[in-house]
Amino acid sequence: MRLSDQDIELAIQQGRITIDPMPPEACFGSFSVDVSLSNVFQTFRHVKIPFLNLSDQESLYGVTEECMEKLTIADHEQFFLHPGEFALGMTRERIQIADDLVGWLDGRSSLARVGLMVHITAHSIDPGWDGHITFEFFNAGRLPLALNPGLRIGAISFETLSTKTTRPYGAKKGAKYFRQKSPLPSRIQQELKGSPLKSEK
Repeated sequence: MRLSDQDIELAIQQGRITIDPMPPEACFGSFSVDVSLSNVFQTFRHVKIPFLNLSDQESLYGVTEECMEKLTIADHEQFFLHPGEFALGMTRERIQIADDLVGWLDGRSSLARVGLMVHITAHSIDPGWDGHITFEFFNAGRLPLALNPGLRIGAISFETLSTKTTRPYGAKKGAKYFRQKSPLPSRIQQELKGSPLKSEK
């Protein structure tokens, strides 16, 4: 069952949800909390690699990091996302959720109407998550989009699991993005060969 604003506030008081820094009252909706954009990004650089073979983890060692570069901008600067471009960003807020909750990241309607996508497929936040949430930005519009650090960029809602999970994210073997402080490139190469691919924040 999706948590209402009252349920979210109660879960925060109980320590089952932590959002740091805490957003102002205006960021709380009827069943979600708006989150803001940090000043750290990952962008694709021009490389001579012809393709990424996602079925061969061994061939990906070091390659995903080589394909992307970290970019940090000042709070007064802007990050420009051009039409058809993809980049990673992240929330300014650190999010922690209990083992009996799952979070959902969504974009804001007003930003989607100018072509900004904040996630492509990975919008679930695992029970037991602790860290900043990664955005998978894509500009589907016709004009470049200027993204300012601190911009209200998306919203997180929460849902109660039927029972407490026995596999919280932080306790998983190889939790690749646990307690991340910057948007990390794909770590698909850390998965065991033959294991199912999973999108994680």
